[in-house]
Order: sequence, then structure tokens, then C-alpha cells
Amino acid sequence: MSRRQFVPDRGDLVWITLNPASGHEQAGRRPALVLSPRSYNRKTGLCVICPATRQRKGYAFEVVTVGPDGQETVLLADHIRNADWKVRRAEFMYHVGQKVIDAVIARLEALIVTPDA
Repeated sequence: MSRRQFVPDRGDLVWITLNPASGHEQAGRRPALVLSPRSYNRKTGLCVICPATRQRKGYAFEVVTVGPDGQETVLLADHIRNADWKVRRAEFMYHVGQKVIDAVIARLEALIVTPDA
């Protein structure tokens, strides 16, 4: 009997290994929010992720969410990256609500969208 392979989807919080990393990049095995849709992730074997930490610093690009365990997870919207979810052994933790996804994307837009002049 074959087991269906987990394919990350937008809004999934996953455990993922981010090593190797350089400089100020998040490293180690840690939670990350998947921002790309399952269709892209399945087709490419990659997923766009937003790494997370448990330490809140009050930084403008942080988005705080509370998981089913009652623990805060701090999403670092300015640390997004593309990751090979199979090689980096992504494991499903839980799914966040649309408000959390929208908050991360809003902070990301502040970095990459040119304001109207």
C-alpha cells in the first residue's frame, strides 16, 4: 500500500531544514509558512516560504500567529526564499488562516512594490 506524499500548500506551516544558510539568513530546522500554491509546489518540487522563529523582536516585518498548541510563531516576511521541500524534508504542522497569509503578503509588498509616484 502506498502512502500519499505530502505536498505543501499556501497557508501550511511546515517544519523544514534551512541549512546551509549564509550571513543573516534563518538556518536550522524550523517552522516556515508556505506562500506558493500546491500546484506550483507539486510541479516544481519547490515552494516559496517565509521562515519563522519563536522570538518576537517587534520588527516591522514580523507577523505573529498563535498555533493550536497556544505558542506564538513569528513569521519573518522579509526573509522569504524558495526551497526544495522534498530535499529539505518539509513536514506539515498546521494550516494558518487567510488573515495571516494576507498580513505576510502585505509586508512583503512593502518591500517589492514600487509606490505610485
